[in-house]
Amino acid sequence: MKLDALVIAAHPDDAEISVGGTILRLLDAGLRVGIVDLTRGEMGTRGSIEERDAETRAANLAMNIAARENLGLPDGRVENTLAARERLARLMREFAPDLVLAHHVDDLHPDHAATGRIAREAWYLSGLVRLAQLDGGPAARRPKRFLHFMGHVPFDPTLVVDIGPVWERKLALVRCYASQLAPTHDADRGEHFLFGADILSRMETRARFFGERIGARHGEPFLSVGPLAVTDPIQLFS
Repeated sequence: MKLDALVIAAHPDDAEISVGGTILRLLDAGLRVGIVDLTRGEMGTRGSIEERDAETRAANLAMNIAARENLGLPDGRVENTLAARERLARLMREFAPDLVLAHHVDDLHPDHAATGRIAREAWYLSGLVRLAQLDGGPAARRPKRFLHFMGHVPFDPTLVVDIGPVWERKLALVRCYASQLAPTHDADRGEHFLFGADILSRMETRARFFGERIGARHGEPFLSVGPLAVTDPIQLFS
């Protein structure tokens, strides 16, 4: 299945929280988008694995994305191994996306950081002819663009996507993961989250901040490793 864009995330809900608005804008443009989750989120303090699986299915239906895969790596113990890189590189060759979006390699959550490294290295490996031949699957093909999305550590972005037109739909998408949003008992005050921050509040604060930087109401920031080519500067600034 040929995709236009592939999002690579550590846990179910990471893609929707971090880049749900961008996914929706790509889908609205008629593009084919897929997601690869590296784990099922089974180590999460809130929600059972059955609940998280059901929530992911609900989010998939809400987005109507073209494909979603899960590598089944151990949650909380994601490692940048040869096997993980090559499995993801094969998926990149199979889906043949032009754009890959993945966690930044600098993140306080070890799974996010490891996923970013696995994704970036798999992106490179997907273009190696002899490795593809050894794997026996699709021919070598490296996606044209690779961008990191922001986690817990801020960066100065290369670009910010205006998600104002789809903000309310992004909120509905993230609310599919209800088990992650509400306290499960009286003592649950969100201390298991970094800084004790509520997911929706943190998402709103970031989107407002980066949206303001581009003159929009809400935005999602991305970082490119190296410069991006611009063939039409007039269109860029229009």
